[in-house]
Amino acid sequence: MGIPAEERRRTVWRLVVVVWALVVAVTGGLTLWMRDSTEPRGPYVWERTDPGDAQHLPPCPTPQACAYATTP
Repeated sequence: MGIPAEERRRTVWRLVVVVWALVVAVTGGLTLWMRDSTEPRGPYVWERTDPGDAQHLPPCPTPQACAYATTP
């Protein structure tokens, strides 16, 4: 005699849930590990810039057209 159909179904369902939980845990861990590896190392500081540093940007047709336009 074999395993009754209801018990076999329950065993397969438990196996599916365990495999799903393992896949979710592994992919979540990989996501956190990969995200942390792409972030730059600290310390994090603000760069100091001078308002006149916009010289390397292309010229604006009108001062209202560009947010980085400097007025003389």
